[in-house]
Amino acid sequence: MTTFDYDLFVIGAGSGGVRAARTAARLGARVGIAEQRYYGGTCVNVGCVPKKLFVYASQFSEEFSAAQGFGWQLNGQSFSWQHLLSRKNKEIERLQQIYQNLLTQAGVTQYDGTAKLLDEHTVVINNQYLRAKRILIATGSWPALPEVPGKEHVVTSNEMFALDTLPKRLLIVGGGYIAVEFAGIMHGLGVETSLCFRAEAILRGFDEDIRHFFNDRNAEKRYSIIR
Repeated sequence: MTTFDYDLFVIGAGSGGVRAARTAARLGARVGIAEQRYYGGTCVNVGCVPKKLFVYASQFSEEFSAAQGFGWQLNGQSFSWQHLLSRKNKEIERLQQIYQNLLTQAGVTQYDGTAKLLDEHTVVINNQYLRAKRILIATGSWPALPEVPGKEHVVTSNEMFALDTLPKRLLIVGGGYIAVEFAGIMHGLGVETSLCFRAEAILRGFDEDIRHFFNDRNAEKRYSIIR
């Protein structure tokens, strides 16, 4: 008779992995989970959550400008990139802890480290061999940079959330929603921002009215778009 340490072992503690682990554990399964980077996955750490915080921060410059037309006198306002990063990090740490607590409360055993598949029922973590009846791979993905000259000066959307300093100028390559979001964020924070893409209009696949709206905004010289 085959003996297993777990009924289910999950590799990756992002949104999908955590949800699967908690659900299985609450149904009575013995569940283990491994994470090598951070709990919460892309959304919590380098996606939705920090992006929203950055968007909120970037909107204040226009609010300050508009307020003066309504009688407000705002003098000496300034922006601290380091303070924004610090507050963003604290919020992410809070959410990471929530994810870990949810797993603990559900009875899921957590392993910090890189899990490797030895065979269809065995994973190895920090030289520890664990047997599981079922193994779920929920590692997600990570962006890769092409081998091009000047690669050392390029970052992906993931690294944008942890830049040491706010750049004075920025070229964003791509016209998808992530590129457009960062263009708006950086522009709002005072960065001279250019958006480079190869289609006739940005946001391919999105509502045509939205695409035309952005083109009109470019006509007003609010953003620099390179085709």
